[in-house]
Amino acid sequence: MKKTVAEAQQQLSGTAAREKLLSLFDENSFVELGKYVSKDGKDAAVVCGYGTVDGKEVYAYAQDSGINSGAMSVSAAVKIDKVYELAAKNGAPIVGIFDSKGADINEGMQVLNAYAKIASAGAALSGVVPQIAVIDGICAGTAAMTACMADVVIMTEKSEMFMTAPFVSEDKADGVGSAQAAMRSGAASVTVKDTADAIKTVKQLIALLPSNNLEPAYFDYETPENTAAVTGQQKGAELINALADTESTIELYKGFGENIVTVLASLNCHTVGFVMADSGKRLSKDDSAKAARFIGFCDAFSIPIITFIDTEGFALSGKDELAGAIRDNAKLAQLYSSATSVKIAVITGKAYGSAYVAFAGSDITLAWEDAVIAPASPEAAVTFLQGAADPTETARRVAEYEENEASPFTAAAYGYVDNVIAPEDTKAELVKAVEMLSTKRVSSPARKHINFVY
Repeated sequence: MKKTVAEAQQQLSGTAAREKLLSLFDENSFVELGKYVSKDGKDAAVVCGYGTVDGKEVYAYAQDSGINSGAMSVSAAVKIDKVYELAAKNGAPIVGIFDSKGADINEGMQVLNAYAKIASAGAALSGVVPQIAVIDGICAGTAAMTACMADVVIMTEKSEMFMTAPFVSEDKADGVGSAQAAMRSGAASVTVKDTADAIKTVKQLIALLPSNNLEPAYFDYETPENTAAVTGQQKGAELINALADTESTIELYKGFGENIVTVLASLNCHTVGFVMADSGKRLSKDDSAKAARFIGFCDAFSIPIITFIDTEGFALSGKDELAGAIRDNAKLAQLYSSATSVKIAVITGKAYGSAYVAFAGSDITLAWEDAVIAPASPEAAVTFLQGAADPTETARRVAEYEENEASPFTAAAYGYVDNVIAPEDTKAELVKAVEMLSTKRVSSPARKHINFVY
């Protein structure tokens, strides 16, 4: 007996995966793709489609753990491939919601090829359209690798993501696969409580990010005016909240690299990336890796990068050195110097040595009046240049060095700082700089890509 469209629709309705997508898209805008794709009468364990999110066209797929535990199959891959194909043609963001225990091994090597095609599609669109992965269940093995290729990875509290399942790992380490562990390692960009919070975060990201790498990024939400003032005493997220448009901030990689804060936000309706190395503390290898990842993401979509600098340099840590700190520090310097996005640096306190160099090459460099800019700490510089002295004389020499040699006005006299400003003028100066540089164009040498440090 022939099945009617109404009967087929009735069979498809009501799954959790479909409900997640309906909650993401604007009302009545979701169009499902590949509704009837199946193999041997078995439905594919994924729901795919497109629609609008606050008016922006978006393509998405959600794995359905209610069908064969969400197992990846050839038919599921066919549906997901279509999402990537259409997103590429139309220059629109992709959202993937992962909830699967792995591949359908009954399909043998065919399913490996299916995974490979999805990974290739994601890699081909990296830096072309924003890709957001939501881990809302289990994301294991090859799927975890694919998910982590996204620009932003959001995990719900009870979700799990791992390459090797905890129960088969040889060392039985605690916490493997948990959202908390993923945040500490930098594998997850954001952790949220549940599905509803994940969808809310996706919507905010879609509002902040451009649809593709050829479009400018503007925050198109209507939010109350931010009347907070910069006092010169705020640090990290507190300073960002005084600068950014109200309700526009999303902090990424919180809990990984704790001496740098990376936040996607809006400044006078321009989407910007804030990199806050302003704790006054030295930067660890994780801080460098975190900042490099975020800078690369912003640069891919021409999002202005605003860096706040108050650090004595990189960590004096033998443990970090043995773990490859040089590599991560070089990665930071390479990503920042090669970025062609608008780059604005604000020196709010200490800017010493190699950490200052890592953020060199900004289009505009501003400094607060009490900033201290030097090749080494003033204490070390005075001792090196003038030799040891009693504490009173050393203190006098250090004060003199800071006032003369390490002053932001001295740096401005050399042309290394474009303007010395009062803290309360920071927002106005940043808004002017971002708008002035909005037409920035850079021609790079012909090459396939930079040989990135890893």
